Amino acid sequence: MTKAYSRFLTAFFCLFLGGLLAWHVLLPDRERSETENRTLAQRPAFSWAALASGSFTADVEDYFADQFPLRDGWTGLKARAEQMLGKREFNGVYLCGDTLIAKVNPPLEGLEEKNLRHAARLAERTEIPVYLGLIPSAAEIWREKLPAGAESWDQGAFIARAAALEGVEPVDLLTALREHAGEDIFYRTDHHWTTLGAYYGCAALMEALGRGEEVPEAAREPGLPGSNAFQGTLYSQSGVHWLEPDSIEFWVGESGLRVTSWRDGTPKETGLYEFAYLGKKDKYAAFLGGNQPLCVIRNEAGTGRLLLVRDSYADSLAPFLARHFQEVHLLDLRYYRGSAAAYAAENRVDAIVILQSVPNFITDRNLALLEQ
Repeated sequence: MTKAYSRFLTAFFCLFLGGLLAWHVLLPDRERSETENRTLAQRPAFSWAALASGSFTADVEDYFADQFPLRDGWTGLKARAEQMLGKREFNGVYLCGDTLIAKVNPPLEGLEEKNLRHAARLAERTEIPVYLGLIPSAAEIWREKLPAGAESWDQGAFIARAAALEGVEPVDLLTALREHAGEDIFYRTDHHWTTLGAYYGCAALMEALGRGEEVPEAAREPGLPGSNAFQGTLYSQSGVHWLEPDSIEFWVGESGLRVTSWRDGTPKETGLYEFAYLGKKDKYAAFLGGNQPLCVIRNEAGTGRLLLVRDSYADSLAPFLARHFQEVHLLDLRYYRGSAAAYAAENRVDAIVILQSVPNFITDRNLALLEQ
């Protein structure tokens, strides 16, 4: 290599880096990445104290990484290059053909056993029957799709231990989903179960509640919108941006139902769905409008009152339950800080169901509130 050529490469590289820096400075900062579905770091404020502690330089690094020009394209290119080198795990997500499956890591600090004890103590505090519905994720139900040698925590063994919990009735969602493992019961680009998966979950829950005969055959009511452009959380997390998007469906109509939400602490009449989310990145939030402290669905033609201590999996299950129960209460302990036992007694519910996916249950520190 001649000196002239070496100088040319050095100049070209410096010009390239300088151009990227100038581009970065001239472009307005983005507040949010729709592709990654998260808020991006903003320009940090300088202070001598922050500089001395090292937090300022760390914030600057995060800022430049998040605001890098064409960041979404670079992350996708990085994932594609890593795939060509044989990599199959991307930021805790396994690429399994045309499907993304989130790795489930072992729980820390024995939190899974602590949460089982919290559930048992809730049952001790109330005379209302308490059920535990642990939803296995795709990493368990579709284990055969994982790359050879891929690690993922044994959810089945944990669910078996939870089924023996004293004073708490189990809901066998593991068997229900395994029986339909060959169907599209999970999204390919998102960690949630699909509407079909939620239907099978509803059937298993109704069976545990002694009302299994009430669940009709799977059928979608006509006239409900949907989307064929759903790119879920695993699409965002992994950087694998070349898979075909998912379809998201809504099966249960809103006729005869009244929905009340407490998003800001005051009750407001809402809907079973907020279809405006179908035009946004987080399309799954169209079910009940996404996360909230408390939501109540009423159906005068239904019978019985049910309380779900929920995570987001419950949002696509709730429409099916609403067809059977007079009231379905959804309570999220991440935002609702009161006593679940007291709430159940005040609202005269007939059963309490702790309904969470296994990955959420084994990492949720808010379940300690069940002992209030």
